[in-house]
Amino acid sequence: MARRSRTRSLPSPSGGGPVVRAEEVGAAEGEVELLSPVSLRVDAGEVLALRGHNGSGKTTLLRLLAGLRRPSTGSIEVLGHAPDDRDPALRAALAALIGPPQTARDLTVREHLRFLGATWGRAAGPAQEEADALLEELALSSLAARFPHELSSGQSQLLALALTLGRPSRVLLLDEPEQRLDPDRVTLVADALRARAGAGAAIVLASHSPALVDSLATAELTLTAAGTVGAAR
Repeated sequence: MARRSRTRSLPSPSGGGPVVRAEEVGAAEGEVELLSPVSLRVDAGEVLALRGHNGSGKTTLLRLLAGLRRPSTGSIEVLGHAPDDRDPALRAALAALIGPPQTARDLTVREHLRFLGATWGRAAGPAQEEADALLEELALSSLAARFPHELSSGQSQLLALALTLGRPSRVLLLDEPEQRLDPDRVTLVADALRARAGAGAAIVLASHSPALVDSLATAELTLTAAGTVGAAR
């Protein structure tokens, strides 16, 4: 029998408002500015691409949106609430790939995905079906019986994406999902993310890949060390 979740659900924003919203949000560490103030909004089904050189604050902004750190200035709302990664309701609505996920050395690729499904209350059968579907979607089926330490860097990136996409998510935050992937695999990732956006997920991704951004983005926001150039609608 599937375990019933006791987690409260975050409601949809009232009045059809944005799923993700930031107003003049910035971050600093002491005297060092990590992110110049920036504003953005992302509605359901939209994909916002964050552009900019290394050090411009893309990862910092994703961490702020995920509730992994508090902004020094401005405000953020995800589904109408200030994000806090310790909030079970937020964790049930938001999936983030910001740095490599934790994996177990003695679990295979397929077992990781099955375990993830069980964690979110799926019965054994559905968890297996969803794991196999993700393996097929990201071209990992032939690697299902391998352990994480047996994967190449590109294969490890695909596993990280599978573990992120295997979570329930109305919001997806992704830090350079294309890294270490060849063009064919980038196309796979673009197709997978397009399907999630088509199902209503709001997606924010930081990327250095023009191909990925051109394929997916409904809006772009370019960050610079001195501020922002352009504006997300």
